[in-house]
Amino acid sequence: MNSPVEQLFTLFNETSIRLQDELGCSYLEALAESGENVFQGAVLQEELSELTVKWLTKQYEGIHLGQYSKEEIRKAFQLVILKGMKEMVQPNHQMTPDSVGMLTAFLVEKFIKTPSFRLLDPAVGTGNLLLTVLNYTDKNVAAYGVDIDDLLLKLAYINANLQQQPVQFYNQDSLETLFIDPVDAVIADLPVGYYPNDIRADDYQLKADNGHSYAHHLFIEQSVRHTKPGGYLFFIIPNGLFESEQAGKLHDFIKEHLLIQGLLQLPVSMFKNKNAAKSIFIVQKKAADLKPPKQALLVNLPSLSNKLEMDKILFKINKWFQDNKG
Repeated sequence: MNSPVEQLFTLFNETSIRLQDELGCSYLEALAESGENVFQGAVLQEELSELTVKWLTKQYEGIHLGQYSKEEIRKAFQLVILKGMKEMVQPNHQMTPDSVGMLTAFLVEKFIKTPSFRLLDPAVGTGNLLLTVLNYTDKNVAAYGVDIDDLLLKLAYINANLQQQPVQFYNQDSLETLFIDPVDAVIADLPVGYYPNDIRADDYQLKADNGHSYAHHLFIEQSVRHTKPGGYLFFIIPNGLFESEQAGKLHDFIKEHLLIQGLLQLPVSMFKNKNAAKSIFIVQKKAADLKPPKQALLVNLPSLSNKLEMDKILFKINKWFQDNKG
């Protein structure tokens, strides 16, 4: 018998293929339509043939979301999105890997002690990172996601609805003015590259002196602006972040506004090549009564499938928390 994730994957995949064929749209657009149908419990597309409506209705009737956990729904929806993304070759449409999402969720839980908090993902994409963090916390979280890509954001919205996670989504350029009150924490898998809007970039301390600014630098600054003093920020960064020609400004900005809490280097084996490797960079926004940790949490992660080595690392992380946050 198929696992719950396989059952959901089959449902989303087969209904999306049928909708893609009939509507003449992309697979991901069809997936958004199918996900909405599942959530609403009805076939919403009026232009479909009677035969297709009957077939889809029969498929959807066999599914009851209440019998699946939030994580089963997220994982199945993620797999179908990954299939659809193979049609698209845009580099910023890469999804945060599950293992990185779960590690981020673990770190958010460790650093944030309050029973409720406000959380922002300014590069939310399809919502996989944000929803992983939400699914792994028992705390009361008011969550916000922003993305300029309307299709990815629609998938994130449907993804959140299917999992019954109340997230507020904003479809806009994340580096324009955000109408979101300051949050307690930010998570972001930073989109790496140049930001084309030089006029808007001019409003940022981390703008380039010449030419286009780095989008990932501006995302860091925008995130800091929207974080309360004392709030934490968890950035998934390229390992070469502090080696570029614009790194000097970034160093100065961090020194001025943030306290470095830790850097967890992800295993290179997770990425296509060494140049694509990333780390999780944890910082805290300065506040009047805050002191930096005695020493930053510096971890070079082994392969996440190596249980023995990972247990050692988790012991090291827990010891760091006792010594610095106890």
